Amino acid sequence: MRLHPALAALLLFSPALARDVLLQGKGKLALWSDGKVAWEMPWGGIHDLHRGEDGRIYVQKNMREVCAIDPEKKQVVWSYDSSKSNGNEGKRLEVHAFQPLGEGRMMIAESGIGRIVEVDASGKLLKDVKLKIDRPDAHRDTRLARKLDNGHYLVCHEGDGAVREYDGEGKVVWDFPVPMFGKEAKGGHGPEAFGNAVFCALRLKNGNTLVATGNGHSVLEVTPAKEIVWKIEQKDLPGITLAWVTTLQVLPNGNYVIGNCHAGPGQPILIEVEPATKKVVWQLDGFAEFGNDVSNSLVVKP
Repeated sequence: MRLHPALAALLLFSPALARDVLLQGKGKLALWSDGKVAWEMPWGGIHDLHRGEDGRIYVQKNMREVCAIDPEKKQVVWSYDSSKSNGNEGKRLEVHAFQPLGEGRMMIAESGIGRIVEVDASGKLLKDVKLKIDRPDAHRDTRLARKLDNGHYLVCHEGDGAVREYDGEGKVVWDFPVPMFGKEAKGGHGPEAFGNAVFCALRLKNGNTLVATGNGHSVLEVTPAKEIVWKIEQKDLPGITLAWVTTLQVLPNGNYVIGNCHAGPGQPILIEVEPATKKVVWQLDGFAEFGNDVSNSLVVKP
């Protein structure tokens, strides 16, 4: 039986498919729930976002400081300022990625310094891993970075247009130069731009790596041998145009949530896709509420 288009659209956005999302836009950090802002507090732009098991929200401030926020009090209850810590005083740096590691430990990627550090809750330096950077730039050395279960670090180098995996000592053990697919680079941030300014990479359970190509307008699944075995390109999803593809999240149901930044009005800022069929099963059209610069988001329900 074929559903009427109106009924199909109703099912697509039914309450059963509701998603609670943490995100930042238009000067506020917010929880979007049941079609509205359920919680918010003033906060500037971010490039990374986590929620701890203790319910704290972890975000950046001024692209230099990592903060833990108590959502009930709407207060910062812990912070670490990379620009004032562990030998960085007076140096130009930016922080675009970090990751709570448990037991008070925090991993932080320091662009401009060209390293990943791990610190404890007091800010004591526990680990210092140098990164390979071909085109040094404090704003573009890194985007998202994650520590893997094997102790390695998977790092997106926006300026180099590459994803690199480092072992615990900083040796590059795998890399993936993001391809341009024969196209010329084109400046800008919207759908008309083009490049390989990679934003996010996730290691999948099958050993492959899922890559959000930033202004490459695509999501790629890449094998350890660097073969692209699955992809979504700019116009592959009906009625949707991918712009700056940012965060990726694999939900418990196996679906992928894709961040779609700088896409403009009439386009979703988040898209949930069923990988096997590339079917869009949910999307968040939050342009009016959050603007055109939602670079990071986190589905917290389910």
